[in-house]
Amino acid sequence: MRYRFAMFTFRLDNNTWLLASIALTIAPHATRLPIWISLLCLGVGAMRLIQVRLPARWLLITLAAATAAGIYGSYHTLLGRDAGVALLIAMLTLKLLESRTLRDSMVAIFISYFLLITHFLYSQSIPTGMYLLLLVLVITTTLIGLNHPGRQIEPRKLLRLAAVLLGQAVPVMLVLFLFFPRVPGPLWGMPGDAYEGMTGLSDNMTPGSISKLSQSGAVAFRVAFDGPPPKPEQRYWRGPVLDFFDGRSWSTAAAPDPKQARIAVTGDPVSYTLTLEPHNRRWLLALDLPAKLPPASRLGARYELLADQPVRQRLRYRAVSYPNYLAGLNPGAKEINLSLRLPSFGNLKTREMAGAWKRTAKDDGEIVSRALEMFRSEAFFYSLTPPLLGANSVDEFLFDSRRGFCEHYAGSFVFLMRAAGVPARVVTGYQGGEPNPFGNYLIVRQSDAHAWAEVWLQNRGWVRVDPTAAVAPRRIESGLAAALPAGEPLPLLARMDSAWLMQLRMSWDTLNNDWNQWVLGYDQERQYDLLSRLGFEMASWKELAVSLAAGVGALLLVFSGFMLWRRVPVDADPVAVIYQHFCRKLARAGIVRQPNEGPADFAQRTAMLRPDLTLSTTSISALYIALRYASHPSSSALRQFGKRVKAFRPK
Repeated sequence: MRYRFAMFTFRLDNNTWLLASIALTIAPHATRLPIWISLLCLGVGAMRLIQVRLPARWLLITLAAATAAGIYGSYHTLLGRDAGVALLIAMLTLKLLESRTLRDSMVAIFISYFLLITHFLYSQSIPTGMYLLLLVLVITTTLIGLNHPGRQIEPRKLLRLAAVLLGQAVPVMLVLFLFFPRVPGPLWGMPGDAYEGMTGLSDNMTPGSISKLSQSGAVAFRVAFDGPPPKPEQRYWRGPVLDFFDGRSWSTAAAPDPKQARIAVTGDPVSYTLTLEPHNRRWLLALDLPAKLPPASRLGARYELLADQPVRQRLRYRAVSYPNYLAGLNPGAKEINLSLRLPSFGNLKTREMAGAWKRTAKDDGEIVSRALEMFRSEAFFYSLTPPLLGANSVDEFLFDSRRGFCEHYAGSFVFLMRAAGVPARVVTGYQGGEPNPFGNYLIVRQSDAHAWAEVWLQNRGWVRVDPTAAVAPRRIESGLAAALPAGEPLPLLARMDSAWLMQLRMSWDTLNNDWNQWVLGYDQERQYDLLSRLGFEMASWKELAVSLAAGVGALLLVFSGFMLWRRVPVDADPVAVIYQHFCRKLARAGIVRQPNEGPADFAQRTAMLRPDLTLSTTSISALYIALRYASHPSSSALRQFGKRVKAFRPK
């Protein structure tokens, strides 16, 4: 098949289909590959497209060895996700330089199928799935074309046949998806480098770390409440607790006695299901404070929820929290000492101010109130782009710049409290969330990352104090976008205030959430739940395996029966197919065509048996003969022939 363009003639043959399939398979990886591998792919593809002479075997072996050495030099390994994918792409590309036979092309096609799966190592989103589905169609089309060597079949027919084949596989795929026994945990492990670069909270906090994270609109987790969601000022999602300050950054010190992690709760509980995005850390997010924990987790000594293993895949769990609680009424000496420790150097102005408060305040509660009043009444500003701070970061923030994000306020507040003798620590996590009315859940993004403080007060235990709320109360009530002044670098999603854009964004997020819950998150629990709704009460993997085999077997029987019933060759002549349909209609009327009977004789015999059908059978048979033996039957005549046979209804 040739297509003529302005400058050249393009021939769409099996070689072009093969090159297009490989190019489309490699294309999404191009931005992740070293530039020299991308250039190698383009160069080899161009050579095969213009069909230059293939290199000698010794040169090809040398090139393959040099390519493997180059990949090792780029990644310092040949294993792992990135290096493994790069090696697979390079070897597939070099395979084209030795492809001379049909077998070589078939090998390249099957490597393309395998390479296609590697895209899921980087993304499992809906657009990725749709693109890979289209890619399967193109590769399958190429595979069909390769199995018809020497014949030029129209691309439209090839694509249609590939679509039919893939469509026939859909019922089998659905049965496998529904009934294949799920086991707890992954069936196979991802390479170690697949978990690098995941976005989320860190186990240390420096000035600027939270504000940098808040500029990302990526989803951190989604929450569906059993009842009404808590008020915005109660939506504190507890994450890592930081109680060690080295003069520059906050981190987690050695854990105090875990027996201290006891709470007394009051008020009504809040039950919810949280779907957490992977972040390659062990902590889980929960509404402050969690009381009923998900499986394979525990409550840490600082009331943070910890998983037994790092969260490396999307995790869904149920939890129960109490917004009103009393925690740590009787802490141990080690916990109090950890919460009072400060470096012996630096930030002298802050220490002096805290010392003055301690000497004049009647109790620790008044010290807390004075600090919050300072933030509330003096000229402090809430900003995502505060100036850089030097060695005495707390002094420079409190007395000079006075511009900062939540980590500046939480960190300086805790420093003030400790300098005044009040036990305090930094708590990081998320605050707020965006309701999605279409899905009836709350979306918490990385832009909702937050840091606040906890102080220990006599007879009240650990009490949450949010200094940011004193400076920018709208941050807590209405979210980040409402609290920041104009011109701040908000994430794109936070700046969308158009009603229709908001509806479109929420609809898309609902679709993504359903995809995550029912496709990517279709685990054992989901499987049992769905099958029980469909009326299948499954108790073990053996019953699932039997149901799977029965379902696939039933589908194969249905397909086999349908194919036997039609008995139409895949590549049959359309004129003959329509005429056979005409003969079947007459057979149902009692007039069966004999195997050795020609169309003219059959029409004549039909006219003798059924004079009322003479006109229609004669005209249809004449049209069939004209089309059957014409050198180039027109498509309009073929359509007319089909319409007449369709309208023919012998009684």
